[in-house]
Amino acid sequence: MAGLIRSVAAAALLLSMTSFGFAANKVIIILDASGSMWAQIDGKPKLEIARESLRTVLQSVPADDEIGFMAYGHRTKGSCEDIELIVPPQAGSASAISAAADSMKFLGKTPLTAAVKQAAEALRYTEDKATVVLITDGLETCGGDPCAL
Repeated sequence: MAGLIRSVAAAALLLSMTSFGFAANKVIIILDASGSMWAQIDGKPKLEIARESLRTVLQSVPADDEIGFMAYGHRTKGSCEDIELIVPPQAGSASAISAAADSMKFLGKTPLTAAVKQAAEALRYTEDKATVVLITDGLETCGGDPCAL
């Protein structure tokens, strides 16, 4: 079951990137590093499933694509402001993104709406073609509404 979930997650992430013309724009991948990612699916923590899916997708991305990496909930337990752009969008960033995800702590809340908004703004979405990919297990826990963005 966990293998199926990893495969589906990786395929969904890859599909979302390619269906938006991934190679033609800048992308920020947001990783949910909230405490709920410690919950398990078939005995495996969700955070490990997310990391594996991220690595699988990054291995298939051309080195000249501009990918950035953002996370929330990784520095402060219980904070809705813990959102950080860890790797700015740049070509050849896959190894830096993998390393950041592999060393990340999973502690905080889920400021999903604020993170998506910050990523879109960092990509200058009103001026340039931009894609935000979100890897999460849950719902907003900081009062926002991602559907209202």
